[in-house]
Amino acid sequence: MTFEPEQLGQSRTDLAEKLRELRKRAGLTGDRLARRCNMSQSQISKFETGKKTPKLVDVERILRALDAPAELVTEITALARIANTEWQDKRSSWRRGMEKRQAELASLESEATELRYFLPAMITGLLATPEYIRASLSHTPGDPSKTVAKKLERQAILYDTAKTFTFLLTEQAVRWAIVPHPALAVQIGRLVSISHLPNIRMGIIPLGTVIPRGPMNTFTVYDDRLATVENFTGRMVFRDPRDVSEHISVFTSFERHALFGGEARELLEQYTEGYR
Repeated sequence: MTFEPEQLGQSRTDLAEKLRELRKRAGLTGDRLARRCNMSQSQISKFETGKKTPKLVDVERILRALDAPAELVTEITALARIANTEWQDKRSSWRRGMEKRQAELASLESEATELRYFLPAMITGLLATPEYIRASLSHTPGDPSKTVAKKLERQAILYDTAKTFTFLLTEQAVRWAIVPHPALAVQIGRLVSISHLPNIRMGIIPLGTVIPRGPMNTFTVYDDRLATVENFTGRMVFRDPRDVSEHISVFTSFERHALFGGEARELLEQYTEGYR
């Protein structure tokens, strides 16, 4: 299924209209449909007015209750998948202020208890030194000072032992030199230090490791409810359980090839020595 970014907002409206139209065509009130679906009438109402986006499983239950024809099931299911996907472009983040984006990320992190980060290209801000963070923001417009401060504030979440973090980094991500070599040695040393925290698993995938599937994108999975995928121009946010499950599956497959604990720290120390 392909779509344009502007479809993502419109799809929520289209989905609401389609569900409302289909219910009326079936001659059912919202209350009767709700009883058939084992949902509340207010939930159906929110779906049909666009106040709440239904998950794909909710849409499937509604379509079954309405005995929708196959061609409509295909169309509305496709709409539901798009409606559960959000595109956040980088230019909009710049216009709103990058520190606001940091507040959004902090909110996602505070709500989750199990967080998984796949980092094929660079080190994430949660693990970064101030110098590394400043270098990573060199391409963004304006003064990055507030964003640097917010990124550093977010790092406090790592010490919340009610949460578990798994970071998977490729050797390329660790060694990509966006700062001079002495600063990169300090940055890698920070990875070693953080890896000792009891609620953190730091996995390193060395270059040359045979893995059939390629490391397509940086992505983060928050519990089993949401996944974000980043590229140069922005990020996609997936809320459809099937999309989230697929990202967890990919993460798990990469995780099997990573070095953890003492083996990971030994490898990181070798990298550090090379840059000192």
